[in-house]
Formats: sequence, structure tokens, C-alpha cells
Amino acid sequence: MKLSVKVLGAAGLAASLILVGCAGQPQQGRADLACKNGIATAYDELSFARSQGFSGSVAWSKAASLLGSAKVLEQVENYSQCIDNVEKARFYIRQSQGS
Repeated sequence: MKLSVKVLGAAGLAASLILVGCAGQPQQGRADLACKNGIATAYDELSFARSQGFSGSVAWSKAASLLGSAKVLEQVENYSQCIDNVEKARFYIRQSQGS
């Protein structure tokens, strides 16, 4: 009887560890999507700024560099830094347009 309690206890512990490990996955998925969608949106804004003749500005160049870096961060799954770079890039895109 004592042996079956120990086996059940170990099985319960293993099951709870698996569930705890899976609990963090949805947040990473959301960060993944936020990074990916943010890059796409920022590149669209950057292209629009370029079409308006703002591609020579320092702010536009900073935004382009930050977006390139964000793509690399996305590839290495550093989503929080990717999102930070996208936000900074979008700030510089707005600055390049004078808004």
C-alpha cells in the first residue's frame, strides 16, 4: 500500500511539472505574433515614409536598422527585445515624417 502511494505521488508530481511547463507557452506565442505583426506593420510604415521622400533622413535610417535587428531577434526567439526594437523603429518612422 505504501509503495502505491509513493508511485501515485511521483506520477502526480511529474504531471504537475508538465502542466506548469506548458502554462508559459501561450504567452510566448502572443509575443511571437506581436513581434511578427509589429515588424510587418513597421515595414509597411517605413515603405510609405520612403515613398513620401523621407528615406534620406537620419530617423528613417535608424528605423530601418532597428527593424533589421528586430528580424534577427525574431529568428533567435528573443521576442521581448524584438518588440522593443519595433516600437523604437515606429517612433523613428514617425519622426522621419515630422509627426
